[in-house]
Order: sequence, then structure tokens, then C-alpha cells
Amino acid sequence: MNPGPSLPTRLQDGLTLSISVLIESLPFVVLGVLLSIVVQVWVPPGVIERWMPRAAWARRAVLSLLGMLIPVCECGNVPFARGLMMRGFGVSETMTFLIAAPIVNPIVIITTHQAFGFDDGILIARLLGGYAVANLIGWLYSRHPDPDALLTDRFRDSCAVSLEAVHDRAGRGQRSLAQFVVELRAVMPALVIGSALAGAVQVLVPRDALLAIGSNPALSIIAMIALAMIVSICSNVDAFFALSFASTFTPGSIVAFLLVGPLVDVKMLALLRTTFRTRVLAGLVVIVVLFAIAVGSVVNLLA
Repeated sequence: MNPGPSLPTRLQDGLTLSISVLIESLPFVVLGVLLSIVVQVWVPPGVIERWMPRAAWARRAVLSLLGMLIPVCECGNVPFARGLMMRGFGVSETMTFLIAAPIVNPIVIITTHQAFGFDDGILIARLLGGYAVANLIGWLYSRHPDPDALLTDRFRDSCAVSLEAVHDRAGRGQRSLAQFVVELRAVMPALVIGSALAGAVQVLVPRDALLAIGSNPALSIIAMIALAMIVSICSNVDAFFALSFASTFTPGSIVAFLLVGPLVDVKMLALLRTTFRTRVLAGLVVIVVLFAIAVGSVVNLLA
């Protein structure tokens, strides 16, 4: 029996990679949406804010450590961060959490330690680098004269509706269900598009080319940054992927990979686009990449 024409190999590979990224990310997105609903609907007003420092820099410093209590990867942090802003937290404060959380996440700390231990300072450099770049980004965007201009029109409208719902007489269960639908409708298309882009880019960009560049110590950091943005691996397991390159690439390039991937890979950028304008995403990419190059270079010097 003729099974019919088969798909080209590269197309099959692209579909397989896209679906694997989607399946890997989906549980964390759902968990992030649920945590977002808990923050928006079930935690009484003022409870979280009461424990926050009053000084802006201190609030950002505390929020950047909040990810240590939330065992979700970068995909789940996006809906959770949206929930923080809908609750009334500032844009720069939420961005600080959003950038730090995928790296200070407890699961990420454990898996990075299992992969590298304390060899070459990779674990320490990742944690300190993630915390530092998050607070740097939070500080830079806190100086923006109009923080609301950093957000998409659609998300600003969602924030307004969410704040009005606090005073609505509808039950918490009804509000939770409504918010669950709203968040999934906002995040899922971006997740699907981001997963498709990640799969397509991995197939279209020859990894051999990246590895050839990476064999040059001077370009190894750039090569691993490019690889991190392409492969779009969940931050909970990316350390084991990076471990396969440890014998060929410099420690600094591995650190750069572990910093850039959870923050500005193509899947993450697609998710962030549900909330932030394109020029904000461009700024995040520039800051994170330059910071990762600097940290990677220091690690190479010290290793």
C-alpha cells in the first residue's frame, strides 16, 4: 500500500523541532497563567505590596529574587509578569522580575549545578550575571518618561479591565475562569509562532557554521549567543544542552549561552511581544547581548 508522498526531510525536522519546543513550553505557560490568576484574583489587594520596600531600587532588587519562589521557566514567567502589572506593579519593576526569574529559578540553579558544579565559575557567573542584568534593565527603563508607552495598546487595555474587575461583584471563580481564557488567548498564539520560528531557524541556519565559528576562541562567545537565540531551549534544561559544548567552547561562551537563551531567544521574544512594543524588545536584545559578551569575556580571563 502506497503511504503517499512524504514531507521533505528539512520540513519534517522543522515540524518536529517546533512541536518539541511547544510541548516543552506549554506546561510552564499554563502554570504561569494559573500563578498569574492567583496574584490577580485570589491574593487580597495590598498583601504583596505591603512586603515590598518603598525605595524603587530596593523594590526591583526584591522582585528580581521573586523567581526563586516560582519554579517555572521563562515561558511561564511572561503571564505571571503580566499578572503583576495588571495588579498595579510598575513596568520597570516587572521587567526586573521577568529578566531575573528564568535564571534565579530554583530548578535552573539545581540543573546548572548538576551539569557544571562549580567548575570555571559557570554557575556563579550565571546567577550573578542574571541578577545584575535584570536590575540594570529595570533601572534603565525606570528612567523612561512614559512607562506606559513601553506596553502594547492591547495589553494596556487588559490592565484597565483587570483593575476595574477588582471592584466587580463577580465571584472569584468566575473572574478566574475569565482571566484564564484571556491570558491563554493572548499568550498561546505567540507561543505557537515562537515555537515555529525556533524550529524553522534551527533547520535553516546550519549549526555546523556556528560550530566552525565557535572553534575560534575570539568568536566563541558570539557563536554561543547566536546558538542560544536559535535553539530556544527551556531554561530548566538548557545547562545540559550547553554541557555538550563544554569540551569545545570556552567557559565564557557557555556562560553567555546560559545568560542569553532564557532572556531573548526567538520564542521568548514572541511571548514578550504580547506585552511590550517592538522597540523595547530590540533594546532588551542589545542590552542582554552586550552584557553577556562582557560577562563571558571576564569569565574567559579568569578561567
